[in-house]
Amino acid sequence: MDATQKKIGIIGGGQLGKMMILEAKRLGFYVVTLDPAPDCPSHSISDKLIVAGFDDAEACYGLAGQVDVITYEYEHINVRALEALERKGHTIYPSVASLKVIQNKYSQKEALQSHNIPVPRFAKVSGVDEIREISKAFGYPLMLKTTTGGYDGKGNAPIQNEAGAETAYRQLGGGAKELMVEEFVPFEKEISIIACRGIDGTRAAYPVAENTHKNSTWDTTTVPAAISGAAAQKASRIAGQVMDVFEGVGTMGIELFLTAAGEISVNEVAPRPHNSGHYTIEGCFANQFENHIRAIVGLPFGSTGLRSPTVMVNLLGESDGPARLLGLEEAYLDPNVHVHLYGKRESKIGRKMGHFTVIGDSLDGAVDKARELQKMIRIVGEKQ
Repeated sequence: MDATQKKIGIIGGGQLGKMMILEAKRLGFYVVTLDPAPDCPSHSISDKLIVAGFDDAEACYGLAGQVDVITYEYEHINVRALEALERKGHTIYPSVASLKVIQNKYSQKEALQSHNIPVPRFAKVSGVDEIREISKAFGYPLMLKTTTGGYDGKGNAPIQNEAGAETAYRQLGGGAKELMVEEFVPFEKEISIIACRGIDGTRAAYPVAENTHKNSTWDTTTVPAAISGAAAQKASRIAGQVMDVFEGVGTMGIELFLTAAGEISVNEVAPRPHNSGHYTIEGCFANQFENHIRAIVGLPFGSTGLRSPTVMVNLLGESDGPARLLGLEEAYLDPNVHVHLYGKRESKIGRKMGHFTVIGDSLDGAVDKARELQKMIRIVGEKQ
């Protein structure tokens, strides 16, 4: 079958799915989306929307019957249903085997460690006493995590000292969920790499990005990262190894820690396009979503080269209510500013509502402009 004639199924109709579809549509692909929300960001541009929960096996089977290849924008989905589909010969990228491992942060770390990829020390725990026992080896502070379901800082609880162990344990459900502890890495920078792998094993990687977080939520990405050439090469090499471990087809986001001593370890892996890669839409010749679509249908990759220094800033809801964007006209007086809204009608405090990108001749100039714009471009909930 001609690659461009393939029908694509996407599990998840959020902003990542929407951006995948925008790239797929440039080549005329037919896209079916599965999402529990009838007004999800992807609803208006999907050829067909199946409204169903991510754990609805019958809906997943129905999706598979209408498309040639399935991908996903959200990893916390029904693995058993997808395994059954693969056994029946349906094509799913990235593979269900890799998804199953990556879904669980403990098994993800085990897989990486078994291939000699550097990761923070970690251990599974089932109670406060075990956390305190592990602290004798790891020291404080520690990070307590749920092994599944966590994202954007949710499912994480820092432990600063022995007294904080019980508080963190209760905060994450008091044993209702499987938990793990990680040692705290005294990182100097949080960096990430968007990496792509084709069906034939061909690989491509984007430049190293530098990320900052506020309240455990991604805030800003700057590219190129202000790190040494040696550190950038090492990070890229590790990203390639990660792709090979999971035999991923498509785009993956790989988050890493960089210490002052130049040591790099993998924090987490996302088996899909990643928030920190949104900068590629304006900043690179072929963005992460285009290359994800190219990968899953078997087309060669586009260039991952950087067009110009780029800064990307997350837009979070500042209050609850129908979403209203402030500052757009003023921001657009600068032709190097690009605003992306995800199509979420309701603003909620801390909810990802969009992002904006600034490109420039210099990274310092783009950073200064982005800081200015952060005070201007805002999303609030209108009072009823």
